[in-house]
Amino acid sequence: MFSFRKVPAPEYFVFKDDYLQNIALQHKDQYINANPFPHTAIDNFLPNDVAERLLKVFPKPDAPFWFDWKNGDMDNQPRKQGLGHISRLEGADAFLFNVIHALNSWPVIHFLETLTGIKGLIPDPHCHGGGVHQILPGGKLKIHSDFNYLPELKLYRKINLLLYLNKDWQDAYGGHVELWDKNMEYAVQKIAPIFNRCVIFNTDSYSYHGHPDPLNCPEDMTRKSIALYYYTRDGRDEQLDPHSTLWKQRPENDEDNAK
Repeated sequence: MFSFRKVPAPEYFVFKDDYLQNIALQHKDQYINANPFPHTAIDNFLPNDVAERLLKVFPKPDAPFWFDWKNGDMDNQPRKQGLGHISRLEGADAFLFNVIHALNSWPVIHFLETLTGIKGLIPDPHCHGGGVHQILPGGKLKIHSDFNYLPELKLYRKINLLLYLNKDWQDAYGGHVELWDKNMEYAVQKIAPIFNRCVIFNTDSYSYHGHPDPLNCPEDMTRKSIALYYYTRDGRDEQLDPHSTLWKQRPENDEDNAK
């Protein structure tokens, strides 16, 4: 006769719809009217114990999950670590998968639709170009607008959600995500990537963003984030045909041009 050993049920995190709807309604007007394009920054987005546990299981710089982590794109995103596809996280802590899947779940989709006013949002369970990101000291991310079409799923990109996991982050370290005007004349907003801060914004061919100056953090620190992208079936980018990432050059006198 078979006997079964009782195994404690794993701890899962799920978003509560009413909790997220309350946040969406608080930020909706500010989001829609924000410059240079619709966006918001929400602090303490995850329950603190969830954020702490997520940081604890975040892959180290020498983990096998990263692609091309020593060199990367030396012109546009040097010393940036990424996945490219969720399959590369095979063997990672299950809680990391749990939170990524929770960010692709219905309560988050409902939250984003309420916040942005964009209906029919579709998550990407493959995390093409997203999932987990990490930038090493001295790294940067050139100003750009993201790819606007996902050919694998035939979907149009509409929303970025960036969750930062950087404890004790100081302004002097840099790494602020900069949101630039349509004409690439100046940075309209600079948002620090502090622990448990969620930055959400609309994406199109002119939603220029990045952190173009090298990180000045200590050698034992990195700029950690989780990135989720959301799409619609219809809604082709009105400005341009489907394209990959569009990298942009800053003005020469851009050392302190945030307004």
